[in-house]
Amino acid sequence: MDLVMNRGRAFMRRHAEVLGLLLLLVISAVSFIAWIIVHGVSARDQPTAVEALLARSLRHAAIPRSDRALVNPVPFNEAALEGGRMHWADHCALCHGNDGKGNTEIGRNLFPKAPDMTTSVTQNLSDGELFSIIKNGVRLTGMPAWGASSHAEDDQTWKLVHFIRHLPRTTADELDHMRSMNPTSPMKQRETKAEDDFLNGTDALSSAGESAPSTHRKEPR
Repeated sequence: MDLVMNRGRAFMRRHAEVLGLLLLLVISAVSFIAWIIVHGVSARDQPTAVEALLARSLRHAAIPRSDRALVNPVPFNEAALEGGRMHWADHCALCHGNDGKGNTEIGRNLFPKAPDMTTSVTQNLSDGELFSIIKNGVRLTGMPAWGASSHAEDDQTWKLVHFIRHLPRTTADELDHMRSMNPTSPMKQRETKAEDDFLNGTDALSSAGESAPSTHRKEPR
């Protein structure tokens, strides 16, 4: 009889815990919806601690377990690091910055904002997790899927993993070199050309040639 009563109490306790958890989830969902209604969905807001925790949990769950255990097949050497550095400067720095801190015009205005990849939040991820995030992207964020399904693309992604590991130790000389590899928009290219023309006097000469009146006089016949 005591055994039956103990089992009954245990069942009721578990049942109460499940109901309590469901109630907590419902209250949290209602509170979140109410908060959105009041504050809107502006990308300017900083994600709350709950949102950040939820996003990291979903990202971890979305990465296949087999990918998490992957080991970088590309040997670490200066050539691999340089390849990752060049690819980063050309493809990733627009959002993440050359230094990986995310302090760029685009990175600051994403939601969630581009993370500081030099911190433990990123550096503690496994090589396989970094590879999977780069190749497959992360839904509902600004992180696109970059890698195609080819051996060459995978090798380049693994080189990026090496460079991400190196980000906390990036030197000033490396940052200077990367700036020369950063892409520029057509507008920026035109602005740079206009500045160069002004400094070289080309623009002034061109304008003078187009607008100056002719000083040639016809001689009488």
